[in-house]
Amino acid sequence: MSDFSKLKKSSGNLDKLTKAIEALNASSEGGKSDDKFWRPEVDKAGNGMATIRFLPAPPADGDDGLPWVKVFSHGFQGPGGWLIDNCLTTKNAQCPVCEHNNKLWNSGIEANKEIARKQKRKLTYIANVLVISDAKRPQNEGKVFLYKFGKKIFDKIKEQLEPQFEDEKPMNPFDFWKGANFKVKIRNVEGYRNYDKSEFDAPAALFEGDDAKIEKIWKSAYSLKDFLKPENFKSYDELKAKLDKVLGAGGTAAASA
Repeated sequence: MSDFSKLKKSSGNLDKLTKAIEALNASSEGGKSDDKFWRPEVDKAGNGMATIRFLPAPPADGDDGLPWVKVFSHGFQGPGGWLIDNCLTTKNAQCPVCEHNNKLWNSGIEANKEIARKQKRKLTYIANVLVISDAKRPQNEGKVFLYKFGKKIFDKIKEQLEPQFEDEKPMNPFDFWKGANFKVKIRNVEGYRNYDKSEFDAPAALFEGDDAKIEKIWKSAYSLKDFLKPENFKSYDELKAKLDKVLGAGGTAAASA
């Protein structure tokens, strides 16, 4: 368990998170869907907006915990059914699905490359968030949820931690006192959800710096290390057997995303 006073004392220190960003850059989905996850709603046109606050590493994950977890997964259908599983590369281990896709891609045959594209791993980030405003579901406001998001939003977090220009000051979006709210802005672009317009507000302390309220929110956050537990991953042999079954006898049958 982490100590709240230690958390506040470290407010504004970006070293730990910038090192984690560097580790992500140097290295090349988790949990089941349930009520712990917040999902932004959109209207009939595919547009939506809500405001959230990314939270720091939860106390349950200890002092070495990070405010996000990165999970790779596979999800596709073949002649033998569906394969929907976490990718072992999440834990820096060999994955039979990735190995199979690499062979298809390296074959140089365009048809095989197309199959590999459909079977490639998907990257998902998971973090704790406090819902500040949610017009579609106001009952979510003031509550802590887990939030799954992709590279587009994570890049916006990285831009705050590691600004590209000299006139931009680094900001830790996960900091209770020196962080900032995040406006999730969703548009429908060519049939897909687009988050390009999403942005951070100006930095401001959560609850105007009321430590009692902040600590209560912090202690209600969910463990992120749980998503990396062994029970959330099949062994190499188990995943290989599942892959063989899904692909069928041919092993390279076309799969649908």
